[in-house]
Amino acid sequence: MSILVRDAGLPDVPTLVRLRLANAERHVQLDPTIYRVPDVEAVRRHFEEVLAPDSKVLILVAELAGDVVGMAEVILLADPPAHQILAARRAAEIHTVVLDGHRGAGIGAALVSAAEHAAAERGVTIMHAGIFAPNEGAIRFYSAAGFGPRGILLSKEQGPPAD
Repeated sequence: MSILVRDAGLPDVPTLVRLRLANAERHVQLDPTIYRVPDVEAVRRHFEEVLAPDSKVLILVAELAGDVVGMAEVILLADPPAHQILAARRAAEIHTVVLDGHRGAGIGAALVSAAEHAAAERGVTIMHAGIFAPNEGAIRFYSAAGFGPRGILLSKEQGPPAD
């Protein structure tokens, strides 16, 4: 069966919500201290907003035999401000979801390839794929697509302010 990757539209919102929630449930199993299952209505509103023509988010879906089985969300980032030391390069974040039972069939690779092409058409020269838990599958997937380490993101948990 061939994989069709296309731009998402408003009729895809219920499926996009289902994909986001399935992805959230899978991530909560990885680390419930980092991930959560978001409110269904908030997810629906998000996708309705980002499917607007002037959005800074690109949503692509992958169809297999007429069923949507995956999506890629590409968030176009603002250029670094002139006062920062980073060279001005158009960047984007990518988030990819493929439903259980369809992984390993090239769907994710097709989504990433189409997302990279769509981002490049918008001037993006660097893509980021953030992985915030020991998700070896995601690391293998994005590494196979050519992603690699770029710097280090440090974080620190903070308690409430001292009185």
